[in-house]
Amino acid sequence: MKDQSPSLSPFTPPLWLRNPHLQTVWPSLFRKLDFEPDVEERLETPDDDFLDLDWYRRGNRRLLVLSHGLEGYSRRPYMLGMVAAALERGWDVLAWNFRSCSGEINRQPRFYHSGASEDLDTVVTRALADGAGYEAVALGGFSMGGNMTLVYLGEKGASVDSRIAGAAVFSVPCDLAGSAEQLARRSNRFYMRRFIQELRVKMEEKHALYPDLINLDGVERMQTFKEFDDQFTAPLHGFRDAEDYWYRCSSRRFIGGIRVPTLIVNAADDPFLSESSFPKEVVAGNSRVRLEVPDYGGHVGFVGDERGGVYWSEWRAMEFLSCVVG
Repeated sequence: MKDQSPSLSPFTPPLWLRNPHLQTVWPSLFRKLDFEPDVEERLETPDDDFLDLDWYRRGNRRLLVLSHGLEGYSRRPYMLGMVAAALERGWDVLAWNFRSCSGEINRQPRFYHSGASEDLDTVVTRALADGAGYEAVALGGFSMGGNMTLVYLGEKGASVDSRIAGAAVFSVPCDLAGSAEQLARRSNRFYMRRFIQELRVKMEEKHALYPDLINLDGVERMQTFKEFDDQFTAPLHGFRDAEDYWYRCSSRRFIGGIRVPTLIVNAADDPFLSESSFPKEVVAGNSRVRLEVPDYGGHVGFVGDERGGVYWSEWRAMEFLSCVVG
């Protein structure tokens, strides 16, 4: 695990799919996966809110818990692709929705953020207590969900439940400030505009529930995460401001505490990630964590090197997790 060289099974897309933006948008535009979970569950949280869970049960003894990205949800193509790959390799799967991301606004004023590890803890606790009696549980995450997963594992440290066998995360903004700055660049304006539009709608829903708490002044003029996180994310979740939130919730601060085998895969051409989201020095100090940096892949892409009908990222996650779980 100490070798931090690029993947032993490198991602090699065809020449025409080596553009990072094409890699990033391709799955959303062209990947069609549509299957329903076996069980839908609404899990109540300790603070009188709820998390919606999708269970895919096949009677396996191993469970993969999947966390989605910013303004994603449990049935995005990248989530369903990993679900299908895991089921094929003998895992049950639990894909969960962050607060407000399942199509229904959540109850509390707060919603979700990159460091909301307490919600992942609630989900993992539910999984470990499940009547199926899973012998091994692995964690998977994409983008924000990957950051949250690393924060959770780093916070748990040596106290992590012995049944948590490992983790595989992809396209992780390990430094939130750097990623916010990266997404504010002109070349990434398309992504930023889409995120801000979706988040703005969510804040308007929150304002309808909590008009005295949610201030919409200037929301129509917002163009960056700095503006959004200063006005909404930080005050709603107990942070001083955007910079405080970004610092305290960046997973690079927690990687040193991880005590289970963990794979981080960040493409070198990921348009969402700054150089600081490739924490090579931090990872080098923890033999349980492996960082792989394929030349290509964009952000949660990894399209064009399918193996056995699955995307490379799905194949790599299953290869890694099957190895560490046995």
